[in-house]
Amino acid sequence: MTRVHHPRSLEEATALVAQLDEAIVYGGGTAIQILLKQGLISAPDYVDLLHVPGLSELTHVGERVRIGAMVRLREVERDPHVRRALPLAAETYGHVANPRVRNTASAGGNIAHGDYRLDPPAALMALDAVVEIASTHGVREVSIREFFTDFQQTAVQHDELVTAILVPRPAVGTVGAFTKMRSLSQNDWPCASAAVLMVPEDDFVDVRIGLGAVAPTTVYVAFDLTSDMNARQAVDVAIEIADSVMEPLPDVRGSANYKARMGRVAVEESIRRCLEELDRD
Repeated sequence: MTRVHHPRSLEEATALVAQLDEAIVYGGGTAIQILLKQGLISAPDYVDLLHVPGLSELTHVGERVRIGAMVRLREVERDPHVRRALPLAAETYGHVANPRVRNTASAGGNIAHGDYRLDPPAALMALDAVVEIASTHGVREVSIREFFTDFQQTAVQHDELVTAILVPRPAVGTVGAFTKMRSLSQNDWPCASAAVLMVPEDDFVDVRIGLGAVAPTTVYVAFDLTSDMNARQAVDVAIEIADSVMEPLPDVRGSANYKARMGRVAVEESIRRCLEELDRD
């Protein structure tokens, strides 16, 4: 018999996932419902986080934006402060599926799902976000760049749950862009995506790139854009370094070769958009 648990505190939630051997933590449920219908997952226990205080809050703590695990993707997309402080995050979250899904899916559930095709992780990697993870032993933080450990696997242990995503506010003058390439429909998973963040330093620009759907996990690369590099050279360097980590998985959205080509297109588009914005500034 399937049991659904509705903890009313974080302590109760962590105690449940610690004592239940095969429990599935339930956030927005958009991914879980599909997997259940396909018969790909099952569990005797589900832990619904909807009523855990604090997990649905989007707050601004010091120099970081704290996105609670149960904050809906639509809220991240539309929140006025996020749009000002983290425009790359707002843009990227706005590309997930469609408004109906974004109004249901949760920020914590999105990354905990661990799918390599997800949109937000690419931007979160470029933004150097941190994932807050809780258990009965306390709370720990893991860099989003180390969070995805293998194909559909994350750093979350069986007795832990994601409680928040912490995103530092970029320095003044930072610009970003997200490009999503689709093979099938507007609302579908990407065949490749690229989030680029350019952070001006004293004598160079720190270029950070998060890549989605072109490897078994979301991947991250970076390089320094120096003053003697023109736009074409910047694009060439970005594509070369992105190529070094691409390992596309062929599926209905395209062959490995096709996805790699689309990955290069996504990188170039995001790089060029960022350079244009830097020029305007």
